Amino acid sequence: MLYFSKLKIVSVIILSLFFILIASSNLLKFNNKFLNKKINLGLDLQGGSYLLLEIDNTPVIEQRLQNFTVTIRNYFKKQNIRIKNLKLENQKLIFSVDNQFQQKILDFFNDEESEINPYYPRFKSHQFEILKEKNFFIVNYSRQGIVELKTSSQDQALEIVRRRIDEIGTNEPNIIKRGNDRILVELPGLDDPMRIKSLLGKTANLTFRFITNNNEDSFGAEKLQFEDSSEEAVVSKRIIMSGDNLLDAQPRMDNQTNETIVTFTLDRVGAKRFGKATATGIGKQLAIVLDGKIISAPVIRDTIASGSGQISGGFTFQSATDLALLLRSGALPAPLNIIEERTVGPDLGKDSIKAGIIALIIGFILVILFILLKYKFFGLITNITLVLNLVILLGILTLFEATLTLPGIAGIILTVGMAVDANVLIFERIKEELKNEKNNLIAFDSGYSKSRTAILDANITTLLAAIILFFMGSGPIKGFSLTLGIGIFTTLFSVYFIARLLTVLYVSKNKNKEKLI
Repeated sequence: MLYFSKLKIVSVIILSLFFILIASSNLLKFNNKFLNKKINLGLDLQGGSYLLLEIDNTPVIEQRLQNFTVTIRNYFKKQNIRIKNLKLENQKLIFSVDNQFQQKILDFFNDEESEINPYYPRFKSHQFEILKEKNFFIVNYSRQGIVELKTSSQDQALEIVRRRIDEIGTNEPNIIKRGNDRILVELPGLDDPMRIKSLLGKTANLTFRFITNNNEDSFGAEKLQFEDSSEEAVVSKRIIMSGDNLLDAQPRMDNQTNETIVTFTLDRVGAKRFGKATATGIGKQLAIVLDGKIISAPVIRDTIASGSGQISGGFTFQSATDLALLLRSGALPAPLNIIEERTVGPDLGKDSIKAGIIALIIGFILVILFILLKYKFFGLITNITLVLNLVILLGILTLFEATLTLPGIAGIILTVGMAVDANVLIFERIKEELKNEKNNLIAFDSGYSKSRTAILDANITTLLAAIILFFMGSGPIKGFSLTLGIGIFTTLFSVYFIARLLTVLYVSKNKNKEKLI
């Protein structure tokens, strides 16, 4: 147990020096990219913004049901079943059919093999439910369909929120799911929370539609306001092209008018549609509609077949940059509402860091003094091990560029306590062995061997708790469990390799001394 091979000694030294070097990168600057890593400070230490967003799935449900009306009409038309009075009301489709077809409709929706909706073949009849009331049929999303729709919306919204925040360049954002319709966003060090709120609050649903002079458009029409609320215009419901067809969007300065504009590039399908629409619509106004408001309505002077264009609307360079960012990142599947917001100022962050460091220093000094007085030279070995344990722990966190939070600091402090506990168990066991064993080498070997079970049991139990906290907890709890979990491994390494190696070197040279501890 006390024997160390030369290979093991060299391995312990190299591994320790490696993590010491990595940890030192938090204080020093290295030209090497691998070594130039740092621990990131969390929201509670650095300051920043905390936003809890809720997804409003109501428009998504209505849009999907609206699309489903087309599917229903086309399918039953092929079956020679005439649907009457089809309308969308309160997130339900309502229609009627002649009496001779009513049972056939019910059988169809209850058929497990039904594939009325080609876009959702997985769910088949489970995607929707149908009820019969008098002569009317009511179709709405089933419970399973709602769950799947919410999950899909949340996954898509999470990705788009991440794209928008990454485009701004926010350092180490934390973007995670909460339930099945909420998203938590933590932005450490954010100095412009209003801009983030503005970007996340916009759905960025872009459409290109013609302005009409009357309500007799075969596709239907609706009144929309211009973004500056200066006037209204009647816009066709026919969508010529949507934001899905955009490949890129960038803010630019128009050299002729010296005006800030947003230029865009379309994919092949979008370019074809845009070219056809501008060819047949010369002289008409093309409304560029963003989130239900007209941001620009230029008159088409010529065919635009190049697959690129520009949006003007009295933008500042900042607003043009934000609009381009929104268009590049894509439209949210549903509106996001900010239901909780907290801003942590940098002063509070500094106070948190200061309080955490003071607590760590006071606890560390008290532990060092106690161990030194209690175990003399072996107390010195323990204290050296404690310092190396902390440095190795910081080195691992630095290597993975982890985000350190105030609960994380608490996890580090608890790690110090557990490391001391392991050394105390070993040395107290060695004292017991020395009472019955005159050979110092055998007594120390037995002390390490017989205390191992108790130390492993305590650390494994704590590790299991840390793992459960990490996977079941959130935000601050994850930070605590992460540092605690890593701290358990570094503690075992420092106790059974570093401290034991130093103990072996000392005991081997003083094996004939009467009282070693």
